[in-house]
Amino acid sequence: MDANNTFDSDLIHAIFKHIWARRFRERERSDAIDATEAEVALGTTKKNRLASEAVQRAAIIAEAEGMEKIEATHLERILPQLLLDF
Repeated sequence: MDANNTFDSDLIHAIFKHIWARRFRERERSDAIDATEAEVALGTTKKNRLASEAVQRAAIIAEAEGMEKIEATHLERILPQLLLDF
């Protein structure tokens, strides 16, 4: 191979370093976005679970009273215990 047709090893090293650094930054951003989305999803799940539990407990009280609809008073009765449980 001719000496004039060789690549500068420092240039090749700099190119690879640049590409690897860029991919690393992209991966970090992607991981940060995924972590944020996971936290939001987890928070939503907890809220849904709390709301579902509140409705279920209020429904039990309404049923015990012979009512077919849940009223605000049923929710008021279960809230103190619900908050202690969660």
